[in-house]
Amino acid sequence: MIGVAVQATERDAAREFFELCKTPWEFFRHDGNYEVVLSTSELCRSAGSRLVLIFSAACTPFDVENTIAVRAWPAGTVLAFAGRRLPIYGVAATFPSSRDLIAIEETLREPALSVHRSAGATVVRIGYNPFEETRYLLTSGQPTKNAGIPTLELHCALLRDLITRSGLPFVEIPPVPEGYAFMACLTHDIDHPLLRNHFCDRTMFGFLYRATIGSIADVWRGRKPARSMLKNWAAACRLPFVYLGLAKDFWQEFDRYLEIESGMGSTFFVIPRKDHPGRRRDGPTPGARASRYDLAQVLPQLKRIIAAGNEVGLHGLDAWLDAEDGRSERDRVAQAVGTTELGVRMHWLYFDDHSPIVLEQAGFSYDSTVGYNETVGYRAGTTQVYRPLGTTQLLELPLHVMDTAMFYPDYLHLNENEATRLVGRMMDEVAQFGGVLTVNWHDRSIAPERLWDDPYRVVLRELRSWGVWFPTATQAVAWFKKRRAAVIEYTQVEPGVISVRGRFSQSDQQPGLKIRVHKPRTPTLAEPLASGATADFVDVRLSDTAELRIAI
Repeated sequence: MIGVAVQATERDAAREFFELCKTPWEFFRHDGNYEVVLSTSELCRSAGSRLVLIFSAACTPFDVENTIAVRAWPAGTVLAFAGRRLPIYGVAATFPSSRDLIAIEETLREPALSVHRSAGATVVRIGYNPFEETRYLLTSGQPTKNAGIPTLELHCALLRDLITRSGLPFVEIPPVPEGYAFMACLTHDIDHPLLRNHFCDRTMFGFLYRATIGSIADVWRGRKPARSMLKNWAAACRLPFVYLGLAKDFWQEFDRYLEIESGMGSTFFVIPRKDHPGRRRDGPTPGARASRYDLAQVLPQLKRIIAAGNEVGLHGLDAWLDAEDGRSERDRVAQAVGTTELGVRMHWLYFDDHSPIVLEQAGFSYDSTVGYNETVGYRAGTTQVYRPLGTTQLLELPLHVMDTAMFYPDYLHLNENEATRLVGRMMDEVAQFGGVLTVNWHDRSIAPERLWDDPYRVVLRELRSWGVWFPTATQAVAWFKKRRAAVIEYTQVEPGVISVRGRFSQSDQQPGLKIRVHKPRTPTLAEPLASGATADFVDVRLSDTAELRIAI
């Protein structure tokens, strides 16, 4: 059990941090008994404390008493930890006289932690506040330069590493469904399902340019095969017949995803109103944000999607800004498709600090807006579903990969091979940390002129090879709700053996939870924190009735 001593203003972020770590903890009580104490200001300990972690960038009373030199750093410091870059968005500190190199500032290579022995316990000073970092990541989010770093997962990994190095086990419920490597959430924003809705407008002329001249340029530069160019030319030639009703609208086939994703769950986000660009807080919204289709035009496809076991959500316009508008948009889609619960992703990813509370007030079951338009990665620094700070019920399914961010010339402008390699690297990371990889492939991205169906099939093939679970967005969020509601506790019953008991509800048909026990590494008196490789771990299926005895 970890006793956590924090300021009142840090409590909300601390709660969410430990929902991500999902290890036994509670706020520090002076009459409590904790093997590990984590403090963000001063030295706290209980009678049984073996490890005390003091996370603070400011000089603490413990530093003064032990003459520990502290060098202050401004916001924006980057640490090196476990072969990875760990950005620190708040103020930070290093310890010039320390010889402990578990985490170091990457410019001067100074240690960011200092290890000491005090009254029979190991005391570790770490030069930043993880809960302030959690608050920043879950509200402001990471800049695009750090998009590829799962920063919050690394903060959890550092805590786990320090505990096992001190000779203690770290027991958690990992964010990994039992029987699978990780989750992959396949989503599709329905923005332009019918080309015939666009006559002599920006979208039509853009299509013609990209399908003809743009296709020639793509083949010339080696970005597309010649067969793609021929498909696009044929589509451009058929366009007049589409408008006359003599040829099928080749954009009206987003339900072809049902064939491509056979056996997988997926979620389609639909826009509630035609010709409405929505509003912004700071001025008019670009007219290009308005969609040209009416909900009734795609309703037959939406019903086929639901009948196949998939899900429809709202692609909101003003829901991020106003709860009343959010309820109106929600009700319009919910009544059309016949559902009572609905999740949301905002069109063009419009969002601000107030949006989570507004969406919660509007009655959405989850949001999936937090991501990047211009790149791919971990805007909130995590692979996990989380609760935005300030909300009580709404959970966020972060968006990690978007097709337009990878392929658009104004963004990453990758070719197909570069894009699939980038997504493959993200799969490696999600397999390491657990969680869910959320992918957004737009409705017309498998149609002319984009023809991004081949790289999407490659991504799906690689995901299948990992052995992942493909839930709908609602199913993924429900699994994380189950994990959040679970409680575990453990005690050492004899040397080298701990007893673990869990409490959770397993009344659904979803994959189960598991216990992961990271085995302790043995330190020495000369070296209070053990060095060497990462601790081994053992996974055991979590039962809601049995007491598990696990060798450590």
